Amino acid sequence: MATAAATSASEAEAEPKAGPTAEGEEDDVKTARTRRKVLSRAVAAATYKAVGPGWDQPEEGVSESDGDEEYAMASSAESSPGEYEWEYDEEEEKNQLEIERLEEQLSINVYDYNCHVDLIRLLRLEGELTKVRVARQKMSEIFPLTEELWLEWLHDEISMALDGLDREHVYDLFEKAVKDYIYMEATFAEYEEWSEDPIPESVIQNYNKALQQLERYKPYEEALLQAEAPRLAEYQAYIDFEMKVGDPARVQLIFERALVENCLVPDLWIRYSQYLDRQLKVKDLVLSVHNRAVRNCPWTVALWSRYLLAMERHGVDHRAISGTFEKALSAGFIQATDYVEIWQAYLDYLRRRVDFKQDSSKELEELRSAFTRALEYLKQEVEERFNESGDPSCMIMQNWARIEARMCNNMQKARELWDSIMTKGNAKYANMWLEYYNLERAHGDTQHCRKALHRAVQCTSDYPEHVCEVLLTMERTEGTLEDWDIAVQKTETRLARVNEQRIKAAEKEAALAQQEEEKVEQRKRARAEKKALKKKKKTRGADKRKAEEDDEKEWGDDEEEQPSKRRKVENSTPPAGEAQDLEAETGLFGKSAPVDVDPPSKQKEKAAALKRDVPKVPHDSSKDSITVFVSNLPYSLGEPDVKLRPLFEACGEVVEIRPIFSNRGDFRGYCYVEFKEEKSALQALELDRKTVEGRPMFVSPCVDKSKNPDFKVFRYSTALEKHKLFVSGLPFSCTKEELEEICKAHGTVKDIRLVTNRAGKPKGLAYVEYENESQASQAVLKMDGMTIKENVIKVAISNPPQRKVPEKPEARKAPGGAMVPRQIYGARGKGRTQLSLLPRALQRPSATVAQAENGPAPQPAVTASAATEAPKMSNADFAKLLLRK
Repeated sequence: MATAAATSASEAEAEPKAGPTAEGEEDDVKTARTRRKVLSRAVAAATYKAVGPGWDQPEEGVSESDGDEEYAMASSAESSPGEYEWEYDEEEEKNQLEIERLEEQLSINVYDYNCHVDLIRLLRLEGELTKVRVARQKMSEIFPLTEELWLEWLHDEISMALDGLDREHVYDLFEKAVKDYIYMEATFAEYEEWSEDPIPESVIQNYNKALQQLERYKPYEEALLQAEAPRLAEYQAYIDFEMKVGDPARVQLIFERALVENCLVPDLWIRYSQYLDRQLKVKDLVLSVHNRAVRNCPWTVALWSRYLLAMERHGVDHRAISGTFEKALSAGFIQATDYVEIWQAYLDYLRRRVDFKQDSSKELEELRSAFTRALEYLKQEVEERFNESGDPSCMIMQNWARIEARMCNNMQKARELWDSIMTKGNAKYANMWLEYYNLERAHGDTQHCRKALHRAVQCTSDYPEHVCEVLLTMERTEGTLEDWDIAVQKTETRLARVNEQRIKAAEKEAALAQQEEEKVEQRKRARAEKKALKKKKKTRGADKRKAEEDDEKEWGDDEEEQPSKRRKVENSTPPAGEAQDLEAETGLFGKSAPVDVDPPSKQKEKAAALKRDVPKVPHDSSKDSITVFVSNLPYSLGEPDVKLRPLFEACGEVVEIRPIFSNRGDFRGYCYVEFKEEKSALQALELDRKTVEGRPMFVSPCVDKSKNPDFKVFRYSTALEKHKLFVSGLPFSCTKEELEEICKAHGTVKDIRLVTNRAGKPKGLAYVEYENESQASQAVLKMDGMTIKENVIKVAISNPPQRKVPEKPEARKAPGGAMVPRQIYGARGKGRTQLSLLPRALQRPSATVAQAENGPAPQPAVTASAATEAPKMSNADFAKLLLRK
């Protein structure tokens, strides 16, 4: 059936088509292509019907009904080929064009894994059975196939197997499948079910070997499955393992898998290309990977430099290398030094092309032109963009001078170049003069050497002694007496002048230091005067408040009329022994006196008093090795020793926890934790930055700085860190995980630190540390100005400004030394609404007599001066006085 259909279709295809025109040739090609495709599907459907249901299902995506339809189409074509009109599918045309593109790409780079997979998928979709078999065969020769690819291939081959030869081919495929590294238990089970004969011993041995090999790779594959994209760390570990094993195909495969999710990580491309350059050394493969690397990470100059070297190494045409260099210049590097590096790589390449045995050549002139162009480019393009040339030491000019002197014997040009170098601000450096001197010694003459050193003595400002010593040494071995005398005179004069300048500079520095000290003293005096004035004002205010308070306390029984006081009494149950006293205190209007219950402020004062009474134990410095210092604890932490003990007992046996209290009995936020063993104290240091009641707790070694002045407490770096970013403007709700998810798209994030205050609350700032400078620079370009949760963030390279540590504000103290809680009088002190309701006729001078919290004040001892003073009145006396009026 299939043969007949194919024959008829071929005959129909051989018939001439009516009306052939130039414009219709393209339609003819399309028609023939579509006809072949339908024929292929018809043959496959007919084969499946001939074999029967005993075989596996036909090709995926082609149902039996589809086969019938296509077969009918083929039969119709056989019966009336001249009348049949072929309909061309635009989607099929698109797939065909993509197939041609993939085939062309694989002809350039046969190691493109993704191209192989895509080509197989499209050929299978289009029913190109022969082509898909060839494509699978080519891919299996280069890469180990995945389980899914093997099973798909085996299903297709089983469905097409018609005779013994086809079955032998399927057997061979099964044997090859179990040799690959991927998990093949399902494949082996499929083989056992399909095979009618006993499985050969060689297949079983290969299968067992594959299982053993699987156990080695299984942890890495499972780690990739469990991790989230881009899984760079997991891929790095897998790559390390594969490179130790040393199978080139597998190493390449794991690199390609890693790059699918990490194509913007320059270090991964560098490592991959380096492996190919040193191990495989296959031209097409190496250059293809280098090309992909610079396309994915064009901002990384190291990738471009390696690309140029690889092209030179594999003998690529000079025009192509020059074109690649021009692309590199337009890649948009993020540092001025990157342009210097790429120019240097290109100039090195041009220098290696020159045959210096010839006096003049085309390559030499090209090299000199390139040097001239490089200097102009750095001066105009780079310096205009970055405000620096990127080459302050003029390394490109130095290399040019060396080439002219050593390779071309052109010292005149070399001296001109060095004159230009010195005029660019390098004449003050001794090492630059000595570099020029060494070049003259090797390729010049004594006269120019002497001239260079004389100029160096006059111009050098960093290490003039060294230049003077070199000059004297040369004159001692080669010069005349006159030369020696001139050298001694010049060096002595120069050194004397340098010493004078250094003395003046030291005096100026000392004067500036003294002025700074005087300014510090003035600031201290100003602060002391301001503090004394503020203390004086507080003393006056405290005296005034105390006088008013005494007046209120003296007649405080009137306040028991307030509803709030009455509600407190109703909700309180006095002790039985006090019931009679309360009844006696019932006033004229039947209102009970308030119960003697301490308010919360009094209770806190009593608790503080108990803490004040605890004797202060000085810290024993001999126990520093078994003690840790804990700070930044919440000041409101009640019973710190009780709450911290379970936390530190997890590190070892705790001997004592000594919290530190102020003179008022308030907890000061730090304590000492003493352990029984030193190893427990070392383990306790791991609790540093652990959150305690919303604040990060600081745990550090207990060190007496007076005895150990060299001890350094951990401080975050305040210097320029090119691999670290400073992010500002973050929303307070942004978490570390959310920020890391954003940052890792631009490189490998080593650490993220969200800046918080002492209470552990975010400040909208963060530091992001990348693996290297290039990643950090790229992240700046991509993230600066980004919007996160409606906040526009700012991103820059970390370079914190120098700042002075702010001094701690002095605590507010009352005249007696104790802290005055502001909540007694509210945020603004005693308000105007707190008026005394005592009639003026009954007002008397305030006294400093102590008063009970409830009820009438106790009678003080009568002195001679106060004998004539009227006795104090109770509520009942005051009521009678009002009634009499």
